[in-house]
Amino acid sequence: MIRVTIGYDHREAVAYHTFCQSILEKSSMPVSFTPLVLQALPGYRETHTDGSNTFIYSRFLTPYLQDFSGWAIFADGDMICRDDIAKLWSLRDESKAVMCVKHDYKTKAHDKYLGNKNQDYPRKNWSSVVLWNCGHAANRILTPEFVMKQTGAYLHRFTWLPDELVGELPKQWNWLTTEYPDNYDASLLHYTLGTPCFTDYRNCDMADEWHAAHDRAQSGMNV
Repeated sequence: MIRVTIGYDHREAVAYHTFCQSILEKSSMPVSFTPLVLQALPGYRETHTDGSNTFIYSRFLTPYLQDFSGWAIFADGDMICRDDIAKLWSLRDESKAVMCVKHDYKTKAHDKYLGNKNQDYPRKNWSSVVLWNCGHAANRILTPEFVMKQTGAYLHRFTWLPDELVGELPKQWNWLTTEYPDNYDASLLHYTLGTPCFTDYRNCDMADEWHAAHDRAQSGMNV
């Protein structure tokens, strides 16, 4: 069973369902989904006032929600999976506490969806797709109480971990549309500036892939 935790924000609920549809269409293994809905998270209360979405901090509860055992994938909700998620799952490395795409870029846009500022910072978007080794001893620190007290910089840069415990995933598993050139061979498209469900991003780069997945989710046709 591939366990997938997905960021959920009620302002773009359609993005969550479209992403799940895209995963199910391609997966060669059973998949379970855990949406990060704030009011449903045991022992957690959002204390932070910054952030562009409701799951910006709760993503770090993924090991806790899995009882600190096994592995799980976390991904933002503004994505489309174009390949078998089992291929990402197969990249698990027991010597690592987390694995992610180690982006190194400067943004092309200083504003993003819903008027949020889009700032550059170290390790930007590293935490938007994470292959979590939930059972790793170094991740047991990530309790609701701990996450509620930490800053965004501390958490999103995986500061609780030494660098050697942060493994690297191929960039194709977190391809940043618009920020990177169009890539129809990418395995996972990330509409980090704005999902095409928003009017301002309806025709953004590679929006056709998102709209096609959305249409299939509505029609029930897997093609």
